[in-house]
Amino acid sequence: MTKVAAIIGGGVIGGGWAARFALMGWEVRVFDPDPEAERKIGEVMANAARVLPMLYEAPMPMRGAISYVGTVAEAVTDADWIQESVPERLDIKHRVIADIQAACPTEAVLASSTSGFKPSELQEGAARPGQIMVAHPFNPVYLLPLIELVPSAACDEGGVARAKEILTAIGMYPLHVRAEIDAHIADRFLEAVWREALWLVKDGVATTEEIDNAIRYGFGLRWAQMGLFETYRVAGGEAGMRHFMAQFGPCLQWPWTKLTDVPEFTDELVDLIAGQSDAQSGHMGIRDLERLRDNNLVAILRALKQQGAAAGKLILDHDTMLRSSLGDEVPLVTVRRVVPVDWTDVNGHMNEGRYGQLFSDASEELMTHVGADRDYIAAGNSYFTAETSVKYLNETHAGEDIYVTTRVMLGEGKKLRLWHEMCRASDDAVLATCDQFLLHVSLETRRSCPPLPEVLEAVETLAVKHAGPAA
Repeated sequence: MTKVAAIIGGGVIGGGWAARFALMGWEVRVFDPDPEAERKIGEVMANAARVLPMLYEAPMPMRGAISYVGTVAEAVTDADWIQESVPERLDIKHRVIADIQAACPTEAVLASSTSGFKPSELQEGAARPGQIMVAHPFNPVYLLPLIELVPSAACDEGGVARAKEILTAIGMYPLHVRAEIDAHIADRFLEAVWREALWLVKDGVATTEEIDNAIRYGFGLRWAQMGLFETYRVAGGEAGMRHFMAQFGPCLQWPWTKLTDVPEFTDELVDLIAGQSDAQSGHMGIRDLERLRDNNLVAILRALKQQGAAAGKLILDHDTMLRSSLGDEVPLVTVRRVVPVDWTDVNGHMNEGRYGQLFSDASEELMTHVGADRDYIAAGNSYFTAETSVKYLNETHAGEDIYVTTRVMLGEGKKLRLWHEMCRASDDAVLATCDQFLLHVSLETRRSCPPLPEVLEAVETLAVKHAGPAA
């Protein structure tokens, strides 16, 4: 059954929410009085549709439709999730929430994207206070998984649990903030860094570009994978966090920063920062910057995914959730995916090594299908590739939707021969082929041996079904 997400407010954040839900198979209804809302969200959706599937090896859900409606009531009727992303003014939010609750199901999750207001403030005067909570995302919502989920004492545990379940199912990480606090958790860190950065620029210590370089070439890379406390635990060496605290704790009393002071927001300060920022990246349009940001995030997140660490572990687990078992079609479709940006070379097309990885992924899917899965390998049995022959027939570029079909051409005893064809999804054009010969081995002796009977039977059955010309 199709689930419905209502997006109230279609700016940068609302558009990101719409894209995330739609790409995860939800029907999305958007209400925004801005006559440019459909164009703006369409551009966000185009960005998201290009990069989010690059994070996954599993096929993405069938994309949900995005529709634009003329009233709040049309958007929220029968909705399962309602995301309010209107401007950060409490009077506007109260008015919109009242309109939402007048028409939405009582069991729907009603979440606000607010970065500053507490849920109890949003609930003031509401018909059903316990339905309202904060779900604060980070831009771009379609790539960054963190959601600060902040309920109040009025919210029931069942609603919070349902919100967590939905967010997890669309590939996000709901960080349950157990206490109401201004700016929640993450933005309090960002505000402190932002405040100090303003002082550094105002006092002529550093330019906007130099400050950005200090972050992206240094601690930003550590924070992306380890966060704050784990980074400092490592900095403590073998003695760990206790040693770090003892060594660096006293410097907290030194007058290094101005975190309790705010520079006066004068026109001169605004002009100074805006001018430096324009000099830094004003030669690029906003869509170019977004595309560069998204490409970099995909590459970083995929690197973390390969290591099963931090945000990459979330994507790895969600990827597993999205996978489905192979059917009985001939040939088997063993891979459906989008080519990620980190698979391309200097010519802009997929490099040779990634073809090998793709066909290896296809054979692993077939192995799982016949029972030669991780448990089978852990028990001491596996198939090893003895020989491959790959033919490159057409260029393949980042962002292209592709699939691989696999036939079992030979399945006799310890011998297994597979024929793979990699195709472009848009026109079914064959982009590459791979003739792969494998031998079943004992992981104890590292020598070839017959498969266990149940695997051999599955392989022989597929060989009969798939018999026919390979190419």
